[in-house]
Amino acid sequence: MAVVDVTQWFLISAERENPHTVIDAVRGDGTAWSSGNSVRALVHGRDYFAELHERICALGPGDRFYFADWQGDPDQRLTDDPRSTLNDTLVDAARRGVDVRGLLWRSHWRRLGFNSQLHRHLGEEIGEAGGQCLRDMRVRTRGSHHQKFVVIRHASDPARDIAYVGGIDLCHGRRDDDRHRGDAQPVEMASAYGPRPAWHDVQVAIQGPAVHDVETTFRERWEDSTPLTAHPGRLLTSLLHREELVPAPLGAQAPPPPRRPGGNEVVQIMRTFPVIAPKPYDFAPEGERSVMLGNTKAIARAERLVYVEDQYLWSAEVGEHFAGALRDNPDLRLIVVLPMVPDREGAAAEVPQLYGRFLAMQRILEAGGDRVAVFGLTNEAGMPVYVHSKTCIIDHRWASVGSDNLNRRSWTSDSEIACAVIDERGAAGDPAPADSFPRVLLRTLVAEHLGCHPDEVPEDPHDLFDAMVSCADALDAWYDGAGRDQLTGVRGVISAKRPSRPVPVPRSVSRVLPGHQRRRRRVVERAEEFAAGEHDRERPPGRLRRLAAPELTALQLTWAPRLYDALFDPDGRPRPGVGN
Repeated sequence: MAVVDVTQWFLISAERENPHTVIDAVRGDGTAWSSGNSVRALVHGRDYFAELHERICALGPGDRFYFADWQGDPDQRLTDDPRSTLNDTLVDAARRGVDVRGLLWRSHWRRLGFNSQLHRHLGEEIGEAGGQCLRDMRVRTRGSHHQKFVVIRHASDPARDIAYVGGIDLCHGRRDDDRHRGDAQPVEMASAYGPRPAWHDVQVAIQGPAVHDVETTFRERWEDSTPLTAHPGRLLTSLLHREELVPAPLGAQAPPPPRRPGGNEVVQIMRTFPVIAPKPYDFAPEGERSVMLGNTKAIARAERLVYVEDQYLWSAEVGEHFAGALRDNPDLRLIVVLPMVPDREGAAAEVPQLYGRFLAMQRILEAGGDRVAVFGLTNEAGMPVYVHSKTCIIDHRWASVGSDNLNRRSWTSDSEIACAVIDERGAAGDPAPADSFPRVLLRTLVAEHLGCHPDEVPEDPHDLFDAMVSCADALDAWYDGAGRDQLTGVRGVISAKRPSRPVPVPRSVSRVLPGHQRRRRRVVERAEEFAAGEHDRERPPGRLRRLAAPELTALQLTWAPRLYDALFDPDGRPRPGVGN
């Protein structure tokens, strides 16, 4: 049977540019991936939390549960049962003899809306039950630990070992489903999202040898000799609260789990770690940027379709990442699904985010024109859905799901983790099998956005692109014609505050993303029907709305770049003679 040339898609160990990590040492042959895995997508937090709760409750003495997170809310329910809160579930596991260990970002001051105090409380409860959950502040200035993953290992049955990697935090707001009615324990966001924000997210479940690589990522952080915090004020606070500051030994790491029967997925675990000071990581003293390097290697092979879901899409560097592929491949289509509006209100929060998106979209649209389609999502009530997933699929062959967003922060500054997957079946020029993980994930996501069954999603990449554009055009026309339009572009967020003379941008950027002439004609025809009084027509299927490039004024362009560079999207790559 023909096998895909993995080296064309994945980094080899030397290409991580981090000789200090031991993540690839278990293989000993220079490869930076494992074969024989099975990978499933868990789309939305409700399904992920339910499965996680079931697996934690099945753990017993000697089993191991390791987790790392950006935010963990102790009272977040994993199921509808009020007793299934995160803290109760993990405390019960620790009392049963499960080795429960956690690493939570210590986060910034709680009065700024962060969860430092709640993370300490979760750690205290787990510690009292016999586990250990630590607050980790080994980050760059203004940086964070953004990794979101879980590792479960079984003392007597390694075939049941599993790891979860993706964008879903164990906290409020994430337990939504495909109906997008929001989590009953909502997170506070911009008022456009309403009191119970709808949330779109993706996590993957990994079984097979790759579990060992995810566990190694946890162990490298846990066992690092760098103190959990070097900040005098935070250290004093921890001492006053008698907080645990020294990680207890984990014990020997078990060998990789066995290959899965029928496991055709080849998995590469990619990470971001910055250079930190005054003491760098033992395992990455010069940092690691395999997320950025791995994405760059994969995008260079794109031929017909790149599908992206992301929380941000910021920076000129990210824009050029896709623009280069669009220029090199005139047959390539790019689909991007983003939040319709920023997650926070107020000019200081909104405008820098719009500026970052403008930098990326300007380059992408100049390179791709109508081969690019950018969408937002709405639920059946017309409310925007917050897109928090971090997913990229290239040509039905390569897929990545992780904690990393498409911005400089995720590629250079914060800790991140991503799982890249290809199916080993088929030669390089052959299409991926219909049941391969990248194809199944793409069909699942697109079907939800189109409002159809996965079997109805077009297989041809260009037909799929056209179907999504037509879906969005129809829904936009329905809202416009019915006189009940919601925000269809991020520029609407700041339109009321914008002077009458916006800064001119290239015509290919300033216009709403164009479609083919037949699609544009279809929109006009529907708009004319609504104008004739047919406003009571049934809402078209699907969730997609078209997004335009942001428009910023001259004044906004004088101050937004400063906030953007310093706070929102810092570049974590070290500069000669400059600390972090």
